[in-house]
Amino acid sequence: MTIDLFDGTEADAPATTIDLERALEAILMVADEPQSLVSLATSLGAPVAAVRQSIERLVADFDGVDGGVRRGFELREVGGGWRIYVRGDYDDLVRDFVLTQNPSRLSQAALETLAVIAYKQPISRGAIASIRAVNVDSVVRTLLGRGLITEAFTDSETGAIHYATTDVLLSQLGVNSLDELPQISPLLSDGSNGFDDVA
Repeated sequence: MTIDLFDGTEADAPATTIDLERALEAILMVADEPQSLVSLATSLGAPVAAVRQSIERLVADFDGVDGGVRRGFELREVGGGWRIYVRGDYDDLVRDFVLTQNPSRLSQAALETLAVIAYKQPISRGAIASIRAVNVDSVVRTLLGRGLITEAFTDSETGAIHYATTDVLLSQLGVNSLDELPQISPLLSDGSNGFDDVA
C-alpha cells in the first residue's frame, strides 16, 4: 500500500508517495519501545486503519505466510504497541553471539546507566534519562543486546518499559545476588557543605 504525504508548506504542494509497509519497517527497526497504531499513524500521516492493515501484512510477511520466507525476526504486539523482536527460535543463538562474539568493553555511559538500573530497578528508560540527564536510548539498546538487562514489565498506564538486570550481570560481577553490591550511600555527599565542591 502507498500513501500520499504532504510537506504542509503550500496548499497545492505535490504529494510524495511512499510505501507504507516499508515506512513502518524503517520506524519499527529503530524503535526502542512498542509503538501504538495511533503513534505510527501520526508519524506517517496515514489513517489508523491503513496502518493496522499494513501491520497485519507485515506480520504475515515476516511469518512466511503464503509461501514466503519465515524471517529470523517477528513483529509482535506488546504492551499496547508493536515492535520488532528476534524470533524466539533464535534467542539462544543471538544471546551466544552477543556474549561471545561481541565482547568489547562497555563505555563509561553504559557503565553509568547499568549502575543506575542495578541500584534502582525496576526502572523506566525515562527515569534513567532523568537521573543521568542525558538520552539513554542507544545505551539501553546496547545493554539489552549484551544480555545485561532485560525488560521486566510494561507499565499498563503509561506503556513505559521497566528494566532490570539479569543473571548475566551477576556472573560478570562475580556475585550471587544484588544484595552483594556495595552500598552506594557512603560514597555520596549528603550536601551539607553545598554542592559547589561536588565533582
